[in-house]
Amino acid sequence: MKKPIEQLAKWLDIKTSLKGIEVTGVSINTRTLKPGDLFIPFRGENVNGHKYVRQAFEAGAAASLWQRDEPDPPQDLPLLIVDDPKTALQEMARAYRNELSTTVIGITGSNGKTSTKDLVASVLKPYFKVQKTQGNYNNEIGLPLTILSLDEDTKFAVLEMGMSGFGEIEFLSELARPDYAIITNIGEAHMQDLGSREGIAKAKFEITAGLESHGKLFYDGDEPLLVPFVENFPQAVSFGFDTNNELAVTEIKATEDGSSFQVSGIIDAAFTIPVLGEHQVKNTLSAILVALEAGLTEEDIRRSLKDAALTDMRMQIVHAESGATFINDAYNAAPSSTKAALNFLRETTMKEDKWLVLGDMLELGENEREYHETLETSISDNIAGVCLFGPRMKWLYEKMKDSYQGELIWSENEYAPIINFLKEKITAESLILVKGSRGMALERVIEPFIKL
Repeated sequence: MKKPIEQLAKWLDIKTSLKGIEVTGVSINTRTLKPGDLFIPFRGENVNGHKYVRQAFEAGAAASLWQRDEPDPPQDLPLLIVDDPKTALQEMARAYRNELSTTVIGITGSNGKTSTKDLVASVLKPYFKVQKTQGNYNNEIGLPLTILSLDEDTKFAVLEMGMSGFGEIEFLSELARPDYAIITNIGEAHMQDLGSREGIAKAKFEITAGLESHGKLFYDGDEPLLVPFVENFPQAVSFGFDTNNELAVTEIKATEDGSSFQVSGIIDAAFTIPVLGEHQVKNTLSAILVALEAGLTEEDIRRSLKDAALTDMRMQIVHAESGATFINDAYNAAPSSTKAALNFLRETTMKEDKWLVLGDMLELGENEREYHETLETSISDNIAGVCLFGPRMKWLYEKMKDSYQGELIWSENEYAPIINFLKEKITAESLILVKGSRGMALERVIEPFIKL
C-alpha cells in the first residue's frame, strides 16, 4: 500500500490538515516497523501503544493514529485522530481491498489452514505474483494488516481466517471479500466456545458471507456436517477421499520424499508433493481446484506442486545426525489431525522401527479427557514405543499402561525423560512421529538429535 495521508483520512472519514506525507505500510509494533509505515497504537489491559508513538517515529514512521480519548497527543507529530485504532485499521483494509483488482482466496477450517495456504500459494507462485498471510495473522487485527500489506499489482492473495467464536469468520469474510473460499475440514478446536462440531461447521461456513457473487466455495466433501450448508449453495465444489466428491483422491503412496497420489473427477491426473500424510494430500486438492480456476494446466500444477514449500512443523521430515528420521508435526494438534498423523505412521513403509511422541491437545473443552483417551484405538501394534508429554496425556497413559505391548513412558512437563529415552532406543532405522498442540513446543524433543 502506497497512499498519501489525505487518502487515509478520506477512508476514515476524518478531517486532517496533514499534507505531503506518503504512507507505504502499516505497523502495530515498533520493533518491526519499517520507514514510511503508519503506526497503529492499541490500548490494551497491560500495554498502551500510545506510549510508543514517539519511538515509532524515531524508527521511521510516516504518521500515526491516536485514539481520541487518549490524553496528551504530541503536537509536533503527524497524527490522525480516530475514535478507535482497531476499527480504523479494519476500515482502511476494507477501503484498500475495494480498490484492489487482486483475486482473494480465503481459507478456514479446524486443521490444515496454514498448510493449505502454503500449498495454494506454492501452486500459483511460479506463474503469478502471490502474497499470503504471514505467520498467524489471521484474526480481526492480523487479516487487515495482511490486506494492507498487499502490493497493488498482486494477482492472488491467499488469506487465512481463524476464529474462536461465532461471527468472527463472517466479519473477516465480509472484510476480505474472497473470490474463492476454502473450508479444509471440521474438527474439534474451540469446542469450548462453539459447543459442538455442528457449531464449528456453522462458524466455518461463515466464510461464504463475503464471497463474491462470481466466487466458488471449495469444501471438505467427506464431512457430513457441511451437507446442510452446501446443499442450497450452488457455488460449492467438494473435494476429498470419497469418490462421490467432485475432485477425489483415488490412490496415495508415501515415500521418503513425500506423497504421490492420483485424483479423479474434475481432473484425472497424478501429482506429487514433498509432504507426508493423507491429510496433506487432501489439503492439496483445494490447491489444485484453485489452480484450475486460475487457468493453469495439469502440467503447470504438477510442476509447481512438486516443489511446494510448507511452513515448518507440518509433517516435516527432519533427518537426525544418527540417521534416524523424525516427522515433525508439532505445530498443532486436535483429535482429527492427530488420528490422521497416527494413521500415516501405521501405514507408512518408510522405516519399520516406528516410535511416537504425543503431546497434549489443547482447547477441547469439557470432553478433553475422552478425546485423549480415545487416541488409544488409533495407536497401532507396529509402533515400538510411545512417549507421552503433558498433564492431559496422563489420561492416555493410564488407559494404555496395562494393555500396550510396546514401550511406554509419560512425562508431565519435562522434555529430558523423553529425549533420554529416545537416545537409548532409536537407531538409524527408526522413524519417530512428533505431534502435539503448539503450546506443548514438542519440537524441543527433536532439537538435540539434529545438533552437530
